[in-house]
Amino acid sequence: MPHCSRTPFTVNGRTYTPPGRPVAVLCLDGSADEYLDAALVRGRMPNLAAMSLRGWRGFARGAMPSFTNVNNSSIVTGVPPSVHGIGGNFFYDTVRGQEVMMNSSEFLRADTIFPAAQRAGRRVAVVTAKEKLRDIFAHGLIGSGGIAFSSEKAAQARPETHGIGAVEDLAGPTPPIYSGEASLYVLRAGVRLLATDRADFLYLSTTDYMQHKYAPDAPEALAFYAAIDEELGALLANGAVVGLTADHGMNAKQRADGTPNVIYLESELTERFGAGFRVILPITDPYVVHHGTLGSFAQVHLPPETPSERAAEILRWLSARDGITEALDRETAARRMELPSDRMGDLVVCSGRHVVLGRTPAYHDLKALEGGLRSHGGRYEEMVPFVVSEPLTPRHRALAHGDPRNFDLFDFTLNGTTA
Repeated sequence: MPHCSRTPFTVNGRTYTPPGRPVAVLCLDGSADEYLDAALVRGRMPNLAAMSLRGWRGFARGAMPSFTNVNNSSIVTGVPPSVHGIGGNFFYDTVRGQEVMMNSSEFLRADTIFPAAQRAGRRVAVVTAKEKLRDIFAHGLIGSGGIAFSSEKAAQARPETHGIGAVEDLAGPTPPIYSGEASLYVLRAGVRLLATDRADFLYLSTTDYMQHKYAPDAPEALAFYAAIDEELGALLANGAVVGLTADHGMNAKQRADGTPNVIYLESELTERFGAGFRVILPITDPYVVHHGTLGSFAQVHLPPETPSERAAEILRWLSARDGITEALDRETAARRMELPSDRMGDLVVCSGRHVVLGRTPAYHDLKALEGGLRSHGGRYEEMVPFVVSEPLTPRHRALAHGDPRNFDLFDFTLNGTTA
């Protein structure tokens, strides 16, 4: 096994002292614990079973809203959205008067751990399925010897912009983004980077196409998680200390007849209280086949100069609406959910386990959805798996029994084991 630097480094108030072994931290997008359980009880994930027995398997609480950009940004910075600034995939910039996609490092207000790990002597590689995350992950890393590329655009990776070229020679042809292969490619690329001694510090972030499409016990999902387990075994065989979590869970969001169970929030508010509302759906991203921009979390911008009494009336009405589980003013939501208040609406709304929030029927092209609707964003997708391959220290075992967050995973993987 090659020598791996154990030099400590500090990022965002946390000091990390990595083990003298390769490290692989995985974010399995959309992996509610039910997916792991369904595969484990059928004997389809023996490597995960061995990790769980030797190390730790439990739950962690993700960042809210339970979306991809929010939670990946939290995991790679080790801090909540209130600190790193990314509170959704999408927000309304009130200064510019524009609805903006938060898929760029320009929106980050905290450093990721990757440049510091690289400076401390680790050889860092970040592989993500979705190109939308690569700029966030690559910030400060490219140009210092680090690697960052996506499976979605693997063929476009260049040494000067990605820290690596000829990715298809390393890991195979670029896969379609709407496939399970897009995620498996990420893991295989990570294995190849370790096996060829190109990196010893990995962050591997998959996509949730399969979880949006299939329930945990579907044959396709079981085969997918069995394939994930093979790559877990390969990472372990290459000597890696492995930490695994998810950015969010996943639930069916449809009626008994299979149609999406949607509350069209902007339409209902306009009908009851008049014009001027702007509902922002932070799940919005380029991957509409996944979710049709329908999730269980919304930001509501009230009409200009809405009196406080009227705002309170609207909040009461939302709180009483069947299918809505939380309706909070900006300050309360920012405090409870650890969100950046300057990138929020006046109100925050969450819906129930099997309900999603939309703007208007005309806004959403539901024909883009493939099959039934499975989605995320609310409290019911907040709890995620939390697995570390090595025995935990007494201190971190106690923390794991408390209220661990998914963005504690680097701390547990680097600082918290006896490896």
